[in-house]
Amino acid sequence: MLFVPGDRPDRFAKAVASGADAVILDLEDAVTADRRGYAREAIAEYLQGPRAGVPIWVRINPVESADALADLAAVVRARPDGVILPKARHGGDVSRLDHWLEMLECEHGLAAGAVRVMPMITETAGALLALASFTPAPSRVTAMTWGAEDLATELGALGNRTATGDYEPAFELARSLCLITAAAAGVQAIDTVDTEIRDVAAVERRARLSRRAGYLGKLAIHPAQIPAIHAAFTPGAAELDWARRVLEAMAAAPAAGAVKVDGKLIDRPHVLQAERLLAAGGQAGQR
Repeated sequence: MLFVPGDRPDRFAKAVASGADAVILDLEDAVTADRRGYAREAIAEYLQGPRAGVPIWVRINPVESADALADLAAVVRARPDGVILPKARHGGDVSRLDHWLEMLECEHGLAAGAVRVMPMITETAGALLALASFTPAPSRVTAMTWGAEDLATELGALGNRTATGDYEPAFELARSLCLITAAAAGVQAIDTVDTEIRDVAAVERRARLSRRAGYLGKLAIHPAQIPAIHAAFTPGAAELDWARRVLEAMAAAPAAGAVKVDGKLIDRPHVLQAERLLAAGGQAGQR
């Protein structure tokens, strides 16, 4: 999911054509306060034009800000595919956004729940202590993500990564808890941005670690990051071969609770993993 500043409409079409799986038009950190009015108009105008089939999301401002409702009023009428909620402090912020969207969907003739939501749930210290409140989530919440930059500012940290590029303990904790919270809510977990835009090998390495941990995707801040992220999240030939053999072995022994594949016992959790791998690889798994 590629971020684009909302006050740079000259970049919107380029972002859509970049190969990203979704584009996020940003009204928050990437846009100064004096430019937000212009950015809202630019986003609404773009959303009302022809769509290229790539989902377009909008990151609004935090619900407690004076800008949040103005952001929604400007863009919901243009039917974005989803809304990113930054700096969500607790589940109440998500519920508040859900109610606002219900009202605006009704006003503009949209089906209830048409606009999806992905909250950013670790950008404040208080949110980390309230993660349980994000579950259960309103049905329009389809994913959760997290942020390390704003959290670093709140904690007073001089940085969020070690000299080797790995997250410091507090931020690794936030990353893990986002993954766990999303799983508890039954929604997708999308990893946060990598600020490195030149060392794409580092971006790919970190994205592979994200996928290994359980994340299903990643936020991006530059088109140069997209090939590396795609490479990291696309199952390799060996993984797909393993997945096919797992399903074949289980199908051949329908009465068995577990079977052997590559000298290891395979049971129901492995079948689910195999199905997910085949789905991620664009192949149809069979139960």
